[in-house]
Amino acid sequence: MKVIIGSDHGGYALKQEIIEHLKSRGFEVTDVGTHSEESCDYPTYAKPVAEAIQKGEAELGILVCGTGIGMSMAANKEKGIRAALCHDTFSAKATREHNDANILCMGARVVGPGLALMIVDTFLDTPFSNDERHIRRISMYS
Repeated sequence: MKVIIGSDHGGYALKQEIIEHLKSRGFEVTDVGTHSEESCDYPTYAKPVAEAIQKGEAELGILVCGTGIGMSMAANKEKGIRAALCHDTFSAKATREHNDANILCMGARVVGPGLALMIVDTFLDTPFSNDERHIRRISMYS
C-alpha cells in the first residue's frame, strides 16, 4: 500500500517516527515535507497530501501538526477528502469502518509516539465496512 505523509514543524519529529514505522511494516511512503523543525505553514503540506489521494497516487494519507486540527481543516477543503482527526485507536477504527476516511490527522502535542503508532496501525489496518448505510451517508457530502 502507498501512504503519503506530511507535517508542519510541530509534527516533524513525530512524522519521522511514523515514516520509519511504516517502512518497517513494508509500506511505500512518500514524504511531502516539511523536512525540518523550522516554522512553516501547515496548509502547504496538507494540500499535496490531499491532492495525491485525489489523483490515486496513494491509497491513504497521514498529516501531523501540533494539534492535528489545522491539518484536518485544510485537507477537508479538498473535494473527495475525508480527513479525520484521531487521538485514540477507537476513533481511528471507527472512521475507517464508517466514514471511509482517507487521511489520518494527528497532533504531535496531543499524543505521544507510542500511541501515535498504534493509531496509525489501526487506521491503516482497518477496512471500510462497505455497509449500505455508511455509503449512503458518505455520498451525501462527497
